[in-house]
Amino acid sequence: MRRFFVVAAVAILMGPWVDLAAEKPPEYFVNENLLPFAALPGTSTTRLWGVHGGAGYRIEVPDNWNGELVVYAHGFRGTGLELTVSNPSIRAYLVRNGYAWAASSYGKNGYDVREGVQDTHALTMLFNSQVGNPTRRYLIGHSMGGHITGVAIEQYPQVYDGAMPMCGVMGDSELFDYFLDFQLVAQALAGIQATYPYPANYQSTVVPAAKAVLGTPYPTVLTAEGLKLRNVTEQISGGTRPGFAFGFAAIWGNFLFQQSTPETVGVAPGRVMGNDDTVYQMDGNPALNADELALNQLVLRVSADPQGRHPNGLANIPPVNGTMSIPTLSLHTIADLFVPFSMEQIYKRRADANGTSGLLVQRAYRDIGHCGFTIPEQEQGFAALANWVVNGVKPAGDDVLTPAVVASQTYGCAFSLGASRSGFAACP
Repeated sequence: MRRFFVVAAVAILMGPWVDLAAEKPPEYFVNENLLPFAALPGTSTTRLWGVHGGAGYRIEVPDNWNGELVVYAHGFRGTGLELTVSNPSIRAYLVRNGYAWAASSYGKNGYDVREGVQDTHALTMLFNSQVGNPTRRYLIGHSMGGHITGVAIEQYPQVYDGAMPMCGVMGDSELFDYFLDFQLVAQALAGIQATYPYPANYQSTVVPAAKAVLGTPYPTVLTAEGLKLRNVTEQISGGTRPGFAFGFAAIWGNFLFQQSTPETVGVAPGRVMGNDDTVYQMDGNPALNADELALNQLVLRVSADPQGRHPNGLANIPPVNGTMSIPTLSLHTIADLFVPFSMEQIYKRRADANGTSGLLVQRAYRDIGHCGFTIPEQEQGFAALANWVVNGVKPAGDDVLTPAVVASQTYGCAFSLGASRSGFAACP
């Protein structure tokens, strides 16, 4: 009763315009009826589930547990209020080979990496009390879960023994710069006077107008200006490489127009993206030609808010600094344009700058999809990581920085398994 009167008094003092419901935080929830899960056919395991600190979780321990734990971090869930748990994609491999695993829903949805890092760490510690202290711990994750993986191993350097981010946002806030780049370059090339923030009717008016200039129909048949947009997008997403043109036409040319991301991304106090120092290029030659010079003069420039980009810790969009202290094997498909291959290049440069590149191996895969790995490719990657951690055998990887290597028509063949995929020639 006392609590009610205090709230009511505050409402009266502040006036009738106060919307108490608007001030209330989102009511995230876990449907506990969805947490139970069955053993895989032919396996015998102990399975635990529940809610811990507002986050749902699942744990599975095979009867022949080898004493090691794999913690899985899931990707972006949207902004809905229901929190759900995903089993790791390589669950069958883990259980067959004696690994226990654990996965959290996190206590919030949205692009909240801090929440993901903290709740994943909390689950890792919960495993100790529920099951026992593992002899080794691995952290793996997809997409935003890759971002969480990259941050967590730097924030908790003594907790994990090996990490495998997959299709991860390893360039943290630079992903949002990339989305901004695409929108502003497209408008400049289409002859549209850009404004930022985007107008409320951006998707219904600006985007159709831009597409009408860029392709007939866009993006499968591109005009000269549309080709320039495709070329710029290739360079900002990782450089010249196989599969890009096919992926742009098949999926990403339209998809990227939909990524007119809110400037705060829901977790930062100010604008997280900017392009005020970006140099746009249409080919791999660093010298600017006449078209590139004209474009760079024309594109609207936007500055990030320093408050939106905190350089340390878990605030806002936490950075992946490349200061890992454990073996890290990062996987990425080369024609993914949602979380582009450039994320791996940023990660590699940061590791080089920090002297940690000896702990980073990166592998490229020939696919146009986001997280478009096959299960055997992910299993192969984890097996190589575990061998590195346990036996000290550093696995082979791909050069992600040398333009001529990335541009080769056979790039990504070293670790791609099975038949060739759409947009790619068969590997030799």
